[in-house]
Order: sequence, then structure tokens, then C-alpha cells
Amino acid sequence: MQGLFIEYIFLILIILALVMLANKLRLAYPIVLVLGGLALSFTDEFSSITIDPELVFFLFLPPLLYEAAWQTSWKEFWKWRRVITSFAFPIVILTSCVIALVSNAFIPGFTLALGFLLGGIISPPDAISATTIMRQVSVPKSLVSIAEGESLLNDASSLIVFRFALAAVITRQFHFQEAATNFALVVFMGIGIGLLIGIIFYAIIRWLPTTSSIEVVLTLVTPYCMYYGAEHFHYSGVLAVVSGGLLLSNKRQSMLTYQSRIQGVNVWTNIVFVMNGLVFLLIGLQLPTVVKQLGSVSLSSAIGYGLVISLVLMVTRLVCTFGAAAFTRFASHYITVADPNPDWRAPLLLGWAGMRGVVSLAAALSVPIVIESGQAFPHRNLILFITFVVILVTLVFQGLTLPWLIRKVDYKSLPNTIPEQQQELIIQQTITQASLQFLKQTELSNEHITNLHERLNLDLRLLNQELNETDHTRTAALMTFQRTYLDLLQRQRTTLMEMNHKMEFDEDLIRKYLALTDLEEYKIREKLVQENTPN
Repeated sequence: MQGLFIEYIFLILIILALVMLANKLRLAYPIVLVLGGLALSFTDEFSSITIDPELVFFLFLPPLLYEAAWQTSWKEFWKWRRVITSFAFPIVILTSCVIALVSNAFIPGFTLALGFLLGGIISPPDAISATTIMRQVSVPKSLVSIAEGESLLNDASSLIVFRFALAAVITRQFHFQEAATNFALVVFMGIGIGLLIGIIFYAIIRWLPTTSSIEVVLTLVTPYCMYYGAEHFHYSGVLAVVSGGLLLSNKRQSMLTYQSRIQGVNVWTNIVFVMNGLVFLLIGLQLPTVVKQLGSVSLSSAIGYGLVISLVLMVTRLVCTFGAAAFTRFASHYITVADPNPDWRAPLLLGWAGMRGVVSLAAALSVPIVIESGQAFPHRNLILFITFVVILVTLVFQGLTLPWLIRKVDYKSLPNTIPEQQQELIIQQTITQASLQFLKQTELSNEHITNLHERLNLDLRLLNQELNETDHTRTAALMTFQRTYLDLLQRQRTTLMEMNHKMEFDEDLIRKYLALTDLEEYKIREKLVQENTPN
């Protein structure tokens, strides 16, 4: 046990070094970590480390999904809901069908059921790599929002397809009507359980006498409860975590204190960074294990199968994204859509951003070695190897060429989107006006409040100009100022939340200024604590 712990300590140190290297080379760190894992897999010290599917699905997946849901803008998610759901469900299912037909025709001995199983494994893209690259290269917020939203849902749809295909291979039976009914049940019950557990944790944090430390720990426990609660009843744990995470993320201002919000960001950022690093490094470390398990299939044949499936997968996603854009144009004549006339650049970039990741590898590893009759599971080792090749090809090839493609197509924001710099100025102007209005309504007056009033007036004049151009105790007056300032910060939060209901403002910017009000409140309250603490 101690040796395994030391191994993972060394892995974390290696991750830090590789991420620094990636930053130096200006590459997305998932690509460098996978390649670094490949290199480490040839060493004696790390070649024995393998991925436990249960470890990935239960230990890594819930917090990674929860953090992604927590960071996702519900407003952006709802704005692009039709595109996101079409990518996460119909495209995943269609991709699985194409992979099933191609593998059945191309790979000897592969049945349609095995093809659907393979399709369910490799159909969901990994958004961490795509969004990491998109944030390094200037792309419109809409593309990042769609990629993030897709990542929240496509794991669920692919794992459901995988579950039904696995049952079909084992039982050699498949009933479409029963499968469709179960699919809907798995989806809606998973969402329902996630929302229910989210409401329970909201009530605990909101109304029980918790501290900031307790609240942060509860946020760490929440995704595991959601995931286990749904999976225990054989529903979608992924959708439970996503739905519950989106609910609690939307309620963070009323649920958590300012201290919990500040501390929680630091805790979650570092935990997710380490988890993501371990996940991508472990992918690369699986090469020796995967090759050893090929058995009677020659390495050259297996590589050929993997490359063909990778090519089919990339082409299918591109066709699907262009098809989704065409359907959006058609649907815009009958319903309101976020972008009624998408051009070719957005589907091209989203189609090329379909890198596969650890969920696919974990699903492949979770395929049983033997079926219930005692026979070996057909082509399990080949399925595992093809999955590894697909992950490697899409992650490295598409990941390295995506920044070049983004710069080449030069995709711009929608014309009705307010530039981000101007949004910031408008946000600052609005909360300054709300603060001045609050100070005018209060009957309190002293030199500190007068100074604050003058400072806000000066800030407002500067903002308007920039927009038009493109010793024992503190005095009672100071105490009054501090408490008035706390009330003013609450008014600013209310104003920001009201602005967040307007579609023209980016929710990430609103959250930025909400975080700044938390920091201001933290500074004021720390001063109050110091002043009230006896010497």
C-alpha cells in the first residue's frame, strides 16, 4: 500500500513537470500528459500501473462532472440547449450505429451487437482537451459553451448505449421497444434523483448551522451521493451528477456564504487539476497492458482496425455537426433558435474537437472477461486496443491540429453579441449606479460614507467616459461605514443577479464580479473580527 502511494506521489510530481512543459510549448496539457504517460509506460517503475474501471467511474467521474456542471453557465446551456442535446444524444446514437455497421463489415467475426458496444464506448468526445485548446486560442464563447454542455451529457448517452449493447451481447437478444422505454427511464430517473439529492443538500447547507469548512466538504461529498444514488437503482449516475450540479450551481449565491464560495473555488480548482492530470497520464500508461492482451490478433491488423475506426469516427462527427447546422437552419423557420443561420466554421470546429478520453477507455476496460455461460467475451481484447488507438489518434492528431484550424477559419462571434470588454464596462457602470442609489436611500452620513459616495461618483464618471469613447477601537463612524458597505455589497450582488437574467451578458463575467464582491466582504469582515478581538 505504501509503495502504491509513493508511486502516485511521483506521478503527481511528473504531472506538474509535464504541465509546465505544456505551458512552455503552448500545447494543451492533456496531449502532453498522454504522450508522457506513453513514455513512462516503457519504464519498469510505472509499467505495472493500470486503470481500474470502477475507480474511474466512481472516484474520478463524479467530481469531474460536478465541477464541470458547477462552472457551466446555465444561461448559455439553455441558450444552446437544442445544439447541445442534439450533439449529446442523437449524434452519439447515430455515431454508434455507423461504427456498428463499419466494424461489422470490416472486422472479421464482429457482430452488430459488438459493433454497437464499440460505438457506445468510443462515441463520447472528451471536452477537457477541446475546451483547454479553445481557451488558449481565441474562439467565441458560444463554441466553448456548446463543447462544455455536450460533455455534460454525452457520457451519459454513450454509457446507456454501452449498457444495452453489453446486455445484447451477453443475452444475444435485443428488443427495441423495451430498450427505448428503459432508455427514457434511465435518463429521466437519473435526472430526477440528481435533482432530489441536490435539493436535500441545498436544504442542509442553507438552513442547518454549518461552517464554511463543513460547506466545502459537503460540496465534495455531494457528487458521490448523486452518482451512487442513481447507479444503485441502475439509472444514469452521470445525468444525476449533471442535473444536481447545475441546480446547486444556480443556487450558489443563496446557498453558500461568501467564505465558502472563496474557499470552495480554491479547493475544487486544485482537486480537479490533479484528477484530470492523473486521468490523462494513466491513459498513456495503459499501452503495455493493452498490447499484451491482444492475444491471437496481430498487432499490425489491430492497428489497422483502430486507424480505420478512428477515421470513420472523425468523418461521422463532421458529417453530423454539418447536418445539425443544416437542421438548425430548417428549424429556424418554425421555432426560435439561438443562431438561425450558422455558417460552416462553427460545425467544422466543433466536429474537429471530438477528441476521446478516459471515459471511453474505462468503459472498454469494464467489458467483462467472460460472459455468464463461462465463455470468453468475444473480441474483448481487440475492442480494448481499438479504443486505445482511437483515443491516441483523436487526442494527439486532432488536438495538435485544432489550434491551427481555429486560427485558419478565423471564426468570429455572433453579430448580436456585445464585446466582452464593453460588457465589463456596462457591468461596472450598472453596479456603481446601484451602489449610489443605495447610498442616497440611506439616512446615515459620516465622513467615511461621504468619501465612499464621492469615490463611486468618480468611478461612475470614469466609466461613462470610457464607454462613450469605446487606536483602541475604531470610531463609531467607521463602524457604520463598514456595515453600510456590507449592505451595499449585498445590493451589488442583487443587481448582478438581475443582470444575469439578460441574455446579452456573459454569465462568466457576472460570476467574476460576484467573486469580487465576496472578496470585498471577506476583507471587511476580517477587519471587524480583528477590531472585536480583545488584545
